[in-house]
Amino acid sequence: MIRQEILDILACPKCKGPVRLNADQDGIICETCKLIYPIRDDIPIMLVDEARPIEPDQTT
Repeated sequence: MIRQEILDILACPKCKGPVRLNADQDGIICETCKLIYPIRDDIPIMLVDEARPIEPDQTT
């Protein structure tokens, strides 16, 4: 699980905006870009090439 301290310092690599953990805690969401960045082995993969578009059910 990603600690809040880590989330507080992370930013979207595309727009440099704020990000948040998704409800399933398996991705980090940028609402501005409508992208979700995966988390693998408790490590957020903050690469634009690894991000995928947000599905409507992932926004909560």
